[in-house]
Amino acid sequence: MEVPLSRYQSLVLDQIHGSSGSFSGHRYLFSGYCFSFTRRKWRNPCSQIWCSSAMEQGLKPRPKLQRLQIDISERKETVLEETQIRKPSSGIGNQIEKLVLYKRYREALELFEILELEGGYEVGSSTYDALVSACVGLKSIRGVKRVFNLMTRNGFEPDLYMRNRVLLMHLRCGMMIDARKLFEEMPEKNLVSWNMMVAGLVDSGEFMEAFRLFLRIWQEFSEGGSRIFATMIRASAGLGLIFAGRQVHSCALKMGVGQDIFVSCALIDMYSKCGDIEGAQFVFDELPEKTTVGWNTIIAGYALHGYSEEALSLYYEMRESGVKMDHFTFSILVRICTRLASLEHAKQAHAGLVRHGFGSDIVANTALVDFYSKWGRIEDARHVFDKMPCKNLLSWNALIAGYGNHGRGDEAIELFEKMLKEGLIPNHVTFLAVLSACSYSGLSERGWEMFESMSRDHKIKPRAMHYACMIELLGRDGLLDEAYALLRAAPFKPTANMWAALLTACRIHENLELGKLAAEKLYGMEPEKLSNYIVLLNMYNSSGKLKEAAGVVQTLRRKGLRMRPACSWIDVKKQAHFFYSGDKIHFETKQIYQKVDDLMAEIVKHGYTPQQKTLLPDVDENEERILLYHSEKLAIAYGMISTPDGTSLQIVQSHRVCSDCHSAIKLMALVTGREIVLRDGSRFHRFKDGSCSCGDYW
Repeated sequence: MEVPLSRYQSLVLDQIHGSSGSFSGHRYLFSGYCFSFTRRKWRNPCSQIWCSSAMEQGLKPRPKLQRLQIDISERKETVLEETQIRKPSSGIGNQIEKLVLYKRYREALELFEILELEGGYEVGSSTYDALVSACVGLKSIRGVKRVFNLMTRNGFEPDLYMRNRVLLMHLRCGMMIDARKLFEEMPEKNLVSWNMMVAGLVDSGEFMEAFRLFLRIWQEFSEGGSRIFATMIRASAGLGLIFAGRQVHSCALKMGVGQDIFVSCALIDMYSKCGDIEGAQFVFDELPEKTTVGWNTIIAGYALHGYSEEALSLYYEMRESGVKMDHFTFSILVRICTRLASLEHAKQAHAGLVRHGFGSDIVANTALVDFYSKWGRIEDARHVFDKMPCKNLLSWNALIAGYGNHGRGDEAIELFEKMLKEGLIPNHVTFLAVLSACSYSGLSERGWEMFESMSRDHKIKPRAMHYACMIELLGRDGLLDEAYALLRAAPFKPTANMWAALLTACRIHENLELGKLAAEKLYGMEPEKLSNYIVLLNMYNSSGKLKEAAGVVQTLRRKGLRMRPACSWIDVKKQAHFFYSGDKIHFETKQIYQKVDDLMAEIVKHGYTPQQKTLLPDVDENEERILLYHSEKLAIAYGMISTPDGTSLQIVQSHRVCSDCHSAIKLMALVTGREIVLRDGSRFHRFKDGSCSCGDYW
C-alpha cells in the first residue's frame, strides 16, 4: 500500500500556546495536513488514507514474572510498565523479593517495616525494585512515601532504570505533584521516561498538559512508538476534539504505526467518543487482525451512540468470526440488552458469562444486576448480587436503585445500611438511588434523614438531582409550597429536573398557578421539549380552561413542535411486536381488539371509568378519540393471547403512560392474575394485584 510522500512532507508540529486548557480557534497540533475517511457503507465518501510500511502486530499477553537474574544494563531497555524482578540476593531483602514475586504485596510491605525501624540494612536495587512493584500493586500512597523516604535517608543513588521505576510508582498511585517534581529533576531521561509521564497525565485527566509534553518529546526525539500515539489518541478522546485526534492519527500513519493494534483500538474509541462512528468503522474495517479488544471497542462505540441493533448485529458477527469473547464483551452485551429491553438476549449473555468462565466477573455481574433491576426481575437481580464473590460500589448502587424502582424503598434503605456496615463509602450516585427509593415509596421521614446525613455524616454536598428527589418527595405528600421553597433555597440555580419535579407535583395535585410557573421556567430552559407543554395542556384541559389550553396548542404550532404517535412493543417468542394507538396492521389484529374489548368489559365490573380529558404527553391529540385502543393496551392484549395464563408480561412504551391506561392496567393485572411490567418514558411500573410500584405518582 503506497502513498505519495508529498502528502506528509508538510506535516510539522505546531506549538500549543497558553495554559487555558482548551485549543484556541481551529489550531492544529500538526499543521499542513488534514484527512478524512471514506467508507463504502456510508454516505459522503472522501479519500481513503493508506500508509506504507504499516506494522502488523497482534495484541500480545502481558509478560509473566520470571525468576531470572536481570542485569541492570539490560533492564534499562525494558518497558517499565511491566514488573520485572530479579532473583533475590539475601536476608530480609531476599524475603521481600520472594513475596512480591508471588504478588503478596501487603506482606512484603509489612516486612519492609523491619528495614525502616531497625535501620542499618543496606538495601539493594533489586529490593527497592520489588518494593516499587508492591506499592504499585496496592496503589498505596503511604507505601510510596515510606519507600521513597528510605531511599533518600540511605543515600541510595538510583540509575536511570530505577529513577523511571520510582517515577512510575508515583504516577500509578496518583501522586501527580510529586511525579512532576521527580520528572523535572531527573538528571537524565530516555524515551521511556517521557512516555510514562505523558501516560500518567492522560490517566489523571490532564489532557492539555499531556499534549504539551508530547510536543516536547517530538522536538527532542523526533520519534515515537505505538504506545505514545495510542496515549495521545486517548487524550484527544478525553478532550472530545476530533481534529486533534485526526492529527495524531496522521502522524501515526507517517511513523508507520497506524495499523498497530493499540493505536487502532484507541482510534476506534476516539472516533466513537467524538461522534464520528463512520470513522471508527473505517479504522475497524482496516484492522489487519480483528482482535477481541477491537471488536469490543467498535461494539461499545455503536452502543454509545444508541445504535443498539447495529451493536447487537456486530456482536453476532464477532461470535461467528470465532474470536474469543471476554468479560467486557458480555458486559457490553448486557448493557445493549438493557437499552433494547431484550430479556432473551440478556439471558443468553448471562449464560455466555458462565459458559466462558466469567461467572464471577464483577463488571459483567453488575451489568446483569442493573439489567434485571430495570426490567422487572428484581429477584433475579438479587440472586446475581448475592452470588457475586466480590462487590464494588457500583454493584450496591445498582441493586439499591433496583429496589427503589420497584417501589420497595424499605428494602433499598436496608441494603444501603448493610453496605455501610461492610465498610463501603457511598458516593453521590448511592444517595441518588436511596433518595429516589424514598421518593418512589413515599418514605418522607427516612428521605429527609438521608438527605441531611449526606453532608453531615458523609461530607457529600447535595447536587441538583438530590434536590429534585426531595422536591418530588414533598410533592408526593402534597406539600407544594414547601417544595417550591426548597427549590428557591437551593445553593445553585434551579435545574430543569428540579422544575420538572415541581411541575409533576402540580399536575398530580392540580395546582394550576404553580404549575404554570414551573412550565414557563421549563419553556425557557428546554424550549424544544414537547412533554413540558403537554403537561400544562393536560392541566388546562382537566380544569376546564379551554382558552388557555388553546393558547398552548397555538404555541406548539408556532414552534413547529409536532406530537408524535405513541409506540409500545412486547417481545413474544424472541420476536418484537410493535403497536401504535388504534393501528390495525398486526396480522392478529382481530383477536387483539377482541381481547381488549373483553378486558375492558371485565375491568368495568371492578370500577373502571374511562378518563376523557387526558392526553398522553407528547403524542398525537387524535389519540383522545381512540382512548380505548392505546398502544400499551394493544401490546398487553397481544401478550395475553400469545402466552400461557399467569405469564409475566414485559412492555416498553416510548412515552409516559397516560392516567387512563395506568388505571386500566392496574385492573387488568388484578382480573387476570398476571404481573405486567411497563417501562415508559418516565419511569418503571410494575403492576400486580391491582396496584403499581410507582404508587400512582409518575
